[in-house]
Amino acid sequence: MNTIIAFIFMFGLLVFVHEFGHFIFAKRAGMLVREFAIGFGPKVFSTKRSETLYTIRLLPLGGYVRVAGEDPEIIDLKPGQHIGLEFTPTGKVNKIIVNNKSKHPNAHVIEVEHADLDHRLIIEGYEIDESDKLQFEVDRKAVFVMDENETQIAPYDRQFASKTIPQRAMQLFAGPMMNFLLTIFIFAVLGFIQGIPTDEAIIGDVLQGSPAEDAGFQAGDRIIKIEDNPVTTWEEFQMIVQENPEQELAMTVERANEQLELSVVPNRVETKDMEVGQIGVQIELEKSIIKSIPYSLERTYLMAKLILVSLANLVTGQFSIDMLSGPVGIYDATNQVVQTGFMNFLSWTAALSINLGIINLLPLPALDGGRLIFVGLEAVRGKPIDPQKEGIVHFIGFALLMLLMIVVTWNDIQRLFL
Repeated sequence: MNTIIAFIFMFGLLVFVHEFGHFIFAKRAGMLVREFAIGFGPKVFSTKRSETLYTIRLLPLGGYVRVAGEDPEIIDLKPGQHIGLEFTPTGKVNKIIVNNKSKHPNAHVIEVEHADLDHRLIIEGYEIDESDKLQFEVDRKAVFVMDENETQIAPYDRQFASKTIPQRAMQLFAGPMMNFLLTIFIFAVLGFIQGIPTDEAIIGDVLQGSPAEDAGFQAGDRIIKIEDNPVTTWEEFQMIVQENPEQELAMTVERANEQLELSVVPNRVETKDMEVGQIGVQIELEKSIIKSIPYSLERTYLMAKLILVSLANLVTGQFSIDMLSGPVGIYDATNQVVQTGFMNFLSWTAALSINLGIINLLPLPALDGGRLIFVGLEAVRGKPIDPQKEGIVHFIGFALLMLLMIVVTWNDIQRLFL
C-alpha cells in the first residue's frame, strides 16, 4: 500500500509540475487552455473552472494541456448545416447548438451559409425555408453545444498560432523547465535536511564493526597525514585508502585540538571494475541553506549529464532498448526505493523529474522538443509549416511513442513476472 501511495504521489507531482509549466505560460500569453489533464484515456474525475476543464484520466502515461489552435478544432461549421442559436441580452450569439436542437426549444434555428469564428466573429445564414440572409454577431466567449457538452469558441487572438515565436517557444519549453526546477528544489531540500558533503578530510560517521572502529577512529576526526604524506581533502584521503587494500596505513588525526597516531588496515572490496580498500567511514555532512543551492545545481547537472550519456549510448547501440523501463518498471523500482526510506524516495523523484524534462526536449514528433523544432523552422523560414502537415507528423510520432511504451511495458512484465 505504501508503494501505491508513493507511486501515485510521485507520478501526480511530476506530471502536474510539467503540465503546470505549459498551463501557466499559455495563460500568461493569453492562450485559451481547453483542458489540463493528468493521465490519458477515460476520465476518472473532471471539473470545470472558468475556461478550463481539469481532468484526471485512467492511464498513468503522462498528461497534457490542450491549448486552442495547437491541434485542429473538433467542431467546424459548414455551409448548409442547420444549427440553433441562443443569444445574450445584448443580442450576441452565446450558444451555438450543433445537434439535439429539439432539447433547446428557444434556440433560433438557421441554415449556415458562412461562419467566421476566428476573426470577424460572425455567422451568416438563412432561417429555414426563408431567402433573406441574416448576419449574427458572436460573443467572444460563446460556446458550441454538441451532445449537450459545451466547448468555448477560440477567436484567433486566443489561439496558439496567433502568439509570437518567443511566446510559443516559452510555452512549449516551460514544461521541461518546471521539471528541472523541481529537481533543483528537491536536491536543495535534501542537501539542507541531510547535509552537504564537505571537501575536508573530516570523518562524519564510523560504521560499526568496521576497520576504522577497530582502529579507534571517531566521528569528527580530521585526517592530517597518512604515512607522513599531508592530507587536506576527503578525495586525497579516499584515494590513498582505496589504493591500499589490506595494507596497514599509519594515520595522524586531529581530535579535540590534539594529534593522535592510529593504524588501520583497509578491507579489500570488489567493485565492477577493480578491487579497492575501504575502512568503513563516511564523509562529514554540513547543513547550510546557502550551500544547499549550489549543491543542488551540481547534482542536477551531474544527473542530467548521466542521462544524456545514456541516451547517446542508446542511439549508438551501446545501450539496448530492452534496458528501458516503462510504468511497470518504474513502479517496481519505486517499490524498492520506498523500502530504503523517504529521503531516498525524494532523491528518486528528483531523478525521474529531470529524466522527464530531458526526454520531453528530445526533437521527436509529439514531444515538446519536436514542437519546438517546428517553431524554430518557422523562425528560419519566416512562415509557419502547414498546420495539417504538422498535425500528421505529431500524430504519427505519438502513435510510435505509444507503441514504444507498449513494447517497454511488455519487457518490464517479462522481467518481473515471466
